[in-house]
Amino acid sequence: MKKLFLIIGAPGSGKTTDAELISKKHINITHYSTGDMFRAEVASGSQRGELIDTFIKAGNIVPIDIAIETILKAIKNAPTDIIVIDGYPRSLEQMIELDKYLVNENEVELISCIEVVVSEKVARDRVLGRARGADDNVEVFNNRMRVYTESLEQIQAFYEEKGILKKINGERTIEEIVNEMDSFILSKI
Repeated sequence: MKKLFLIIGAPGSGKTTDAELISKKHINITHYSTGDMFRAEVASGSQRGELIDTFIKAGNIVPIDIAIETILKAIKNAPTDIIVIDGYPRSLEQMIELDKYLVNENEVELISCIEVVVSEKVARDRVLGRARGADDNVEVFNNRMRVYTESLEQIQAFYEEKGILKKINGERTIEEIVNEMDSFILSKI
């Protein structure tokens, strides 16, 4: 049985870095970032990559069918039984579609949705300070933040009701955040 952990957080919350560091500490944990998966598809020059690129550049959510296909493929092909995916779900629709899949799936169990909590100011300062790509500018950040926050309360309520939402303060040192997240994940496996 594959154990799935989702990590959500605002753009710039550090969720990808946190998850990468945890997966590097443990050979039995595989980490996937939806953002990295999408950027890799864009870099491949494929037709799908070109389509994904139009959404990323505008700061919009990649269409649900492409996102679900990407995530399900990653989970099924993961070399380990413990999978951490960051950056998903980003919308109510994404959450509902994943939940529909998991209800009928007896090989994958969603253990927790971990939210890395940061203020909008901290998120903005981090994103604009890193300038990693075309999607790291003020206009796109504002749109990404709007997209993230418009479904956040419903996503939180959904996972809270299931008893699997864990909030972590993302405004501390990376070491403190990673240690807390790592301890939490290990306590659940």
